[in-house]
Amino acid sequence: MTMNASFSIRAVALAAAMLLSATAQAALFEDDEARRAILDLRERVERQGQEIQNFQRSLLEQQNQFEALRAETARLRGEKEELTQELRRAQELSQGVDDRLKKFEPATVKVDGVEFVADPAETKAYEDALAIFRKGEFSAASTAFNDFIKRNPKSGYVLPSLFWLGNAQYASRSYTSAINNFNTLLTKAPNHMRAPESMLSVANCQLELKEIKAARKTLGDVVKNYPHTEAAAAASERLAKLK
Repeated sequence: MTMNASFSIRAVALAAAMLLSATAQAALFEDDEARRAILDLRERVERQGQEIQNFQRSLLEQQNQFEALRAETARLRGEKEELTQELRRAQELSQGVDDRLKKFEPATVKVDGVEFVADPAETKAYEDALAIFRKGEFSAASTAFNDFIKRNPKSGYVLPSLFWLGNAQYASRSYTSAINNFNTLLTKAPNHMRAPESMLSVANCQLELKEIKAARKTLGDVVKNYPHTEAAAAASERLAKLK
């Protein structure tokens, strides 16, 4: 073998060794890159997994808070309903108490154009007596109005009671008693709404008692004291018939 041939073989061998070494280093470098890439990917996966867990925990907490809020809302709604019912019962109870108290409290009433304060018991007694009169039970009405006046001498219902008592007695042909009660009304309140009619009723009672002279005078007083009233017009007609 010549020197040149030997040198060539060594050169080839050295080149091959260097090539293998470079290949090995390249492979080693590629392995390191791959490992780092894997590690980076693993870290990213772990971070994402942690983030997912954190999100799931946050979502669970929010769900728990929502459930708690819904339960609290339901509780408050129930309390509101209970309070509403209690308020309704309290209002009904208060209204019931007010209604019961009103049955015993004096109230302002207006009868025959006159306003006055009367107890509920007075009003009921007067209205009961008037209801009896309107049914045509004149004797019973006379008793009821008489009793009312005796029990309530200062009541605002006394004047209208005297008027209806006189009418009940007139209808029962108790003319003298009727005259007395009509005159009592006229003495107490000559300007009362029922005064003209009461005076005319006195004249009617006198006519029934055949007291013509007295009746004529009373009819004249009606025309004189209460002109331009229906009672005065009726009195004028009767006076004309008596002449």
